[in-house]
Formats: sequence, structure tokens, C-alpha cells
Amino acid sequence: MVLAALYFLSMATDRIAERKLRDRQARRAQIISAARRIAELEGWSNVTIRRLSDEISYSQPVLYAHFGSREGILAAVAIEGFQEIGLALEKARKRVKRGNTVESVAAAYLEFATSSPALYEVMFSLGLSVPFDDAATPPEMRFAFAQLLELFQGQSSKPEVIAELFWASLHGIAELTRTKRFPRSRQKERVRALVELFSFPKR
Repeated sequence: MVLAALYFLSMATDRIAERKLRDRQARRAQIISAARRIAELEGWSNVTIRRLSDEISYSQPVLYAHFGSREGILAAVAIEGFQEIGLALEKARKRVKRGNTVESVAAAYLEFATSSPALYEVMFSLGLSVPFDDAATPPEMRFAFAQLLELFQGQSSKPEVIAELFWASLHGIAELTRTKRFPRSRQKERVRALVELFSFPKR
């Protein structure tokens, strides 16, 4: 009887812990979603702890308990963005059968930057302390870069450097287009020229 009681108590405790974890994950996702929604409509300057608290009816201490600070929320959004762009680039890379994979990935990258401007901004333009190319780099960021790196594996003696240069070029085009320094009317020409520069004969 005692063993049975202990067993059921343990099961109940586990269920409570699982429910608390699900609730915590749901709150976290809700906070991130609200931050993204406000940023897309009003800009990141309006994403504050107080505004988020009002938006989703959680107290400010609850938000601090999940993320520690406003920057923690923005960093979480940025990491989610890297997962999303990584999936978009992976899909673009894998769907090409006979065409140019570099062109497909370049187009997917620029489409992501255009369709999610606030998300792209927090990923790259705000001063967050999310590390790149470091032991502490989140796996979502490694996954996104891996999609670019895969394009040049076996085609260069330094694929990481080529992938970084390709990424820098895409980011430059995305930012200069977003800020209207580059006219959108020549975007296809830019992509074609970029693809020519980064298409290497197979080794």
C-alpha cells in the first residue's frame, strides 16, 4: 500500500511539473509573439516591458522572471528569427533539382528580409549580446549559417570564409534595399550578379 501510494504521488508530482513546464513555455511563446507583433506594427522602440505587460495581461515581474530584461526578450525573438530563416534557406536549398542552388538561397534570404522587416532588424541591426561564431552561439544561429555554408562545401578550400562573404553580400543588399539606398527595380539584376560571383566550378 505504501509503495502504491508513493508511486501515485510520484506520478501526480510529475504531471504537475509537466503542466507547469507547458504553462511556462506557453507564456514564453506568448510574450515573444506579442513583442514581434508590436515591433512589426510600431517598431522596436515601442516594445517595452510595460507595453508587453499591458498587451498580454501579465505582470511585469512575470516577464522579468522569463527573460530577465527587455534585451532578453529581443534576444529570444532574434533567435527565433534565425530558426525561421534557417528553415527558409534549407527549404530553398533542398528544393533545387537542376537549377542554381546559390540563386535559390539568395532569393529566399532576401524574401525573408523583405517580408519580415522588424524580425530581420532585431536579428542583425540592434545591439544585442547574442554571440556569433562562439562556443555560446545558440544552435538556431548555427543552423541558419549551416545552410549558407552547405552551398560552398567542396567548392572552395575555405568554405566558411566564402559563406561569410556571401552572407555579408546578402545582408548588404537587404539593408540597402530596406533603407531605400538601392532601388527595388534592380533587385533581380543584383541577385543574378551575386550568383555569378559566388558560383564555383565543382572540384
